[in-house]
Amino acid sequence: MSQPSWDDVVEMPDELDDETAEALVDDATEIQDMTGEVCPYPQVEAKKSIAGLSPGDVLVQETDHVPSTENVPKAVGDDATAKVWKSGDGRYRIFLRKE
Repeated sequence: MSQPSWDDVVEMPDELDDETAEALVDDATEIQDMTGEVCPYPQVEAKKSIAGLSPGDVLVQETDHVPSTENVPKAVGDDATAKVWKSGDGRYRIFLRKE
């Protein structure tokens, strides 16, 4: 199997398989565990982290708070490209690639 790339992350959360998501997490520059956290904390932390990353770096936020899957990408705006992955057990990963 070839190494997963950013392009393997798809717009629909249920289309990214677990193996690819795990490989992308392994290559992430930074991972934030936001499980149990609610808005606006995840947005604030994402914005702070993105500001410190280099272009092309990937921040991954792991969350169980569904509104974060929409609010975090909106919060980082044009500073990062966002994609979302959904597990089968109610966990989400928000992949943010610094522009």
